[in-house]
Formats: sequence, structure tokens, C-alpha cells
Amino acid sequence: MTLALDVMLSDSVVDAADRARALERAGVDGVFTFENSHDLFFPLVAAAPVCSLDLMTNVAIAFPRSPLHLAHAAYDLHLLSRGRFRLGLGSQVRAHVEKRYGAQWGRPVEHMREWVSATKAILESWQNRTRLDFRGEYTRHTLMTPTFDPGPNPYGVPKVLVGALGPRMNRMAAEVADGVLVMPFNSGKHMSERTLPAIRDGLAAAGRKRDDIEITAEVIVGVGRTDEELAAARGVRGLLAFYGSTPAYRAVLDVEGWGDVQPELNVRSKRGEWDRMAELVTDEMVDTLAVCGTPDQVAAEIVARYGECDRVCAYFPGYQAGDDLIADLAEALKSASH
Repeated sequence: MTLALDVMLSDSVVDAADRARALERAGVDGVFTFENSHDLFFPLVAAAPVCSLDLMTNVAIAFPRSPLHLAHAAYDLHLLSRGRFRLGLGSQVRAHVEKRYGAQWGRPVEHMREWVSATKAILESWQNRTRLDFRGEYTRHTLMTPTFDPGPNPYGVPKVLVGALGPRMNRMAAEVADGVLVMPFNSGKHMSERTLPAIRDGLAAAGRKRDDIEITAEVIVGVGRTDEELAAARGVRGLLAFYGSTPAYRAVLDVEGWGDVQPELNVRSKRGEWDRMAELVTDEMVDTLAVCGTPDQVAAEIVARYGECDRVCAYFPGYQAGDDLIADLAEALKSASH
């Protein structure tokens, strides 16, 4: 099976259409957006009519948005793209949900289960012309009059995927969602020892098969061809330090024996010492938590670590990966995974 390659589209709607055309020429399979300083749905709206790429939010923060709002956005993007949209949802952390979004924070795994189930219930009520009757702890949806019902989508119901890190969220996503988005701060060992077993447990608990879900590995990539490009690609170190400062990601570091680094990263982040954080990330950590090398080397390592997945979302943080380099990686990944 050939691994599909997704890359980031654009922060803003302003240049999203041009960027989608350029990335399609580079040979990638899909594009994604994520929550940053702009809305993440608008760039996909701009891209949908001008390309044939798969489109995905990776991820839209779920709890500040009503499942009805999410269902409408997913329905319309699926319609606009003629069936090429996936709705990826994520939980974020409590401080951001409550203090940045001003939303409710509950028990995140149970909360996310409910948001996925409610969003799918709304979409399926439109698609199948059935009565909407979803009642949960955090939300309820029991009214859908004809005026507000868009009716069946000619391209079917869009997939709803969940961004997951810990075993409980991965297990839940495998039980109820259409796919799992494995978070990018990861390693081959954590993937094989923690993530995939949790996904298998979730599938078994729900009586589902592997083919019933889509698994996407998000990967921090440092790719280059020349010595100069490869040195610049090590700029991914900064993002690894940022992720590592978050207590939720300590589990990944623990698997590799680096858990003691996390508290110090956290202390420096609270002091605003962003440059000094990267000093704690060794070369070995970069090569373990990210995938670095030439296009052929990166492709081979991605297949070795994440060959059981269906898709790969590649991040190129901290340096500039030109479109020609992305094109080389796309071709190398097709060859390596095929």
C-alpha cells in the first residue's frame, strides 16, 4: 500500500488558492490546515475549487465549537470539494480551551467521544433523513426542522477523525471515529509500543476491523539534499523543544528514556526562554522524534516507523522546504512505500 502524503496548505485564506495549485504540481496527495493565528476552515474553502487534492483540518479544536457548527462546515467543504474533505478534531489543553477560547473543559476523552458522536449523528440525520435525537452529558441535539436541514450530501458523509496522543484517546478514536491522527511529537518506539496497541484495543472493543478506520501519522520532517539544506532542516529542533515542554507529551520522552528533560523545558517555557529550550534537545532526540535526512532517507524512515498507517502529514517547521524538495520527498515516499 502506498502511503499518501499530506502537507500544510497555508495559514491564511489570502494565498491558499495559489498554494494549493503549487502543492498539487509538487505531487502531494493532500493538504491540511491547523489552528494558528487565522481561521483554519477558510483556506480549505479557497483551495477546494482550484485543486483535486484531499483536504483536511488537522486539527480543528473541538470543544469551543458546537457539533452543529462542525457538521455544517464539514458538509459544505465535502460538497465544495466533491467528496475530498476530512474533518480532523483535537482537544487542545485545558488552559487554551478555557482561557483562550473561553469554552468548557470537561473530561477530554469522554468529551471528545461525545463531540465525534454528536457531529456524526447530525451528518447522518441529514444524509439518511432520520430523526435527530442525540443526548449526551455535554451537548444535546434533538431538533432539526426542514428549514435547517441541507438534505443528503451527494458525495456522502465526510469522515470525522480525532487527533490523539495518549492510549485512552487513541482507544476511543478507534472505537467511534473514522480515523486517528497520531500527534507529531512521536517516535517509532512510542508508535509501536503505545499507539498502535491502543488503536487495536479500541477496534476490538467496538467490533471493528482495521479497514474501518484511517490512521494518519503526523511527522516532523527535516529534509534536504545538500549539506547546507540538511543543516537548515535541523531547525525542527525548536518545535521539538516547544512540544516537549508540554506535560502531556512527557509520555513520549519517557518511552525513550528522556522524561527528565520535560520539566526543565516546561520551566524555561514559562520564563519565556524559547531560545534556551532548544539547547536541551540533543541530536539524538532530533533524529528519534523527527525524521531527518535526504528525501530518500526520510521516505525510508517514514515507512519503517509508520508503514502500518494510511497517510502521513509532514510538517517542515523551523526552516524553508522549497516546493522542489517537497516534490522529491513525495516521489521518494511513493517509491519507498509502494
